[in-house]
Amino acid sequence: MDYPAIDPIALQIGPLAIHWYGLMYLFGFAGAWALARLRVRRPDWPVSPVQVDDLLFYGALGVIVGGRVGYMLFYQPGMLIDSPLSLFALWDGGMSFHGGLLGVLVAMGLYARRQGLAFFTVTDFIAPLVPIGLFFGRIGNFINAELWGSPTSLPWGMVFPGAGPEPRHPSMLYEAFLEGLVLFVLLWVFSMKPRPRMAISGLFLLGYGVFRFAVEFVREPDAHIGYLAGGWLTMGHLLSAPMIVAGIALLAWAYRRGIMDRPAHTQPTTSSE
Repeated sequence: MDYPAIDPIALQIGPLAIHWYGLMYLFGFAGAWALARLRVRRPDWPVSPVQVDDLLFYGALGVIVGGRVGYMLFYQPGMLIDSPLSLFALWDGGMSFHGGLLGVLVAMGLYARRQGLAFFTVTDFIAPLVPIGLFFGRIGNFINAELWGSPTSLPWGMVFPGAGPEPRHPSMLYEAFLEGLVLFVLLWVFSMKPRPRMAISGLFLLGYGVFRFAVEFVREPDAHIGYLAGGWLTMGHLLSAPMIVAGIALLAWAYRRGIMDRPAHTQPTTSSE
């Protein structure tokens, strides 16, 4: 099966080029915002409607800054040293989920402190929103014809430009399905009922870690990194394994402690300046 060649530039207006990859992030943020507005309608949620916009603004900054910095540090440290300005070339692709996750965690910590909320109260609220962004991000990878998988004889294998003549796993579509759609449904359904604090965050870490770890077996590692050990371990495996362990630990700890968050209208409000 041939890769359906897609122009990575969605719209060209003179010297201004609007890339599909950037639009995918815009769609992801818009989808997360719409779902957040829907979630705060529930009376049992500890986040109030007036807090949603600021919360997602913090999250967007964490995704973009952490995702790009993480990619350069984890996957392209040499390029960052040789060409520091490449850090800002977002239109070329190159965003690390694990870096974005760290960025979001830092941003949520700052936001939670500012609003007087518990850290895991905030992460439990945003966890079901993240897979929407993951879905669109992986579609952006597909449009850019990047992060393709290893060679395969399966009928849906694709011949990607720049990847040689062999059909390969469309691993970015596997991730869009598992880390995007499946993880979203899992978290959304799980969070429909009140859960102990940290449980939703734990399920997110566990679910993403398992799905990403599995896809890494058919995803071609970055050429300049290759396999790290044993001919099968990749950087993605190395970064995802701690997420699985942390997810299991958070779930166990959440149900052992059994702390439930109070609805937003019962919590003290913190004025912002």
